[in-house]
Amino acid sequence: MKPIFILNGPNLNRLGKREPEIYGTTTLAEVEAICFDAAGDRPVRFHQTNAEHQLVDWVHEAIDDGAGILINPAGLSFRSIPLLDSLKMFPGPILEFHISNIHRREEIYQHSLVSKIATAVMAGLGPRGYAHGVRALIDLIDQN
Repeated sequence: MKPIFILNGPNLNRLGKREPEIYGTTTLAEVEAICFDAAGDRPVRFHQTNAEHQLVDWVHEAIDDGAGILINPAGLSFRSIPLLDSLKMFPGPILEFHISNIHRREEIYQHSLVSKIATAVMAGLGPRGYAHGVRALIDLIDQN
């Protein structure tokens, strides 16, 4: 069974400490545990990076080995053409995930490039919403 890739972009390693009024107090390690639990017996590759090129490299790995991608590109959502171009090559479902509701935030956070190619988008469910995202991604994979 091919794994699902759960990819997290810049500053998400600071979850639990960074702007808890927006992102909550759940840590990235707790998010990882939530994702593995939600995936059940499906293999998961969970990654976080602050580097654009590393995120692109993991998308390339998913192109070769993955069944689906759940991606929280964070700040790269709004500016990264290289990330967008890599995701365009992925043949399976892509679920874009944001902890906060980006559509209720400042203007700069409201226009995600990734949304233009994502199969589905989830935003505003908080860190525990990752579980819903994982289950939704698995449903999308199983529909194909």
